[in-house]
Amino acid sequence: MVDTMIPRLSALVTGASRGIGAAIARALAARGVRVAVHYQRNEAAARATLAALTGSGHRLVKGDLSDAAGAEAVWTAATGHLGPVGLLVNNAGIYETHPILTCDFDGWQEAWTRTLGANLIGPAHLTFLAARAMAAADLADPGHGRGRVVAISSRGAFRGEPEAPAYGASKAGLNALGQSLARALAPQAVYFFAVAPGWVATDMAAEHLAGPAAAEILAQHPLGRVADPDEIARTAVFCGLDAPAAMTGAIIDVNGASYLRT
Repeated sequence: MVDTMIPRLSALVTGASRGIGAAIARALAARGVRVAVHYQRNEAAARATLAALTGSGHRLVKGDLSDAAGAEAVWTAATGHLGPVGLLVNNAGIYETHPILTCDFDGWQEAWTRTLGANLIGPAHLTFLAARAMAAADLADPGHGRGRVVAISSRGAFRGEPEAPAYGASKAGLNALGQSLARALAPQAVYFFAVAPGWVATDMAAEHLAGPAAAEILAQHPLGRVADPDEIARTAVFCGLDAPAAMTGAIIDVNGASYLRT
């Protein structure tokens, strides 16, 4: 990774109260970026993330991204606190199981509505607001472009999620969104990337990694372990700060060879 900082860059990281989002916020702050730490409910965890950030000028931003008004409020708050935001990291998301043969129709509909709202529709609205603002910005750093959007996707977008099909579909949609906009906005020097992890050792995954399925999960990973949040964060920060413009539209697998695609 390049060690140089991009001065005065501001970033909005969604779902940054813990896990991957918190790791990304810390890694960006260590590079001199001012960070808007977004959270929806867990204010205590978000404040702990904020307190752990190096540098100054970071802010908390609260909001529900699953509807358009909430997404707009979060974007307005972030830019109001930090000024122009040159990097959006769409990390917030949910995972709900709803196996098709055991889930009733009402539960099926609810899982799809919640999952697509949080994982795809909300990020799409936020991306619209960010990309429009970025495309109109001055080109202060030709290497970085006018702005960048990094999505935290999943290997589930490619291999499928038998127990959570809405999750797999939402992440596949997130990938397609980024690739569509990479083509649309390359002339405006706004760049799009996606990072696709598998299992990651976060507190949200802890129950699974310590439960009955732990052996089966580890057996998927030739490394003998799942990814660490900092590994995902380093990859996301590379996309957000260091990746060449020619990589726009790229989806980077960070799953420890647990799922390989060509």
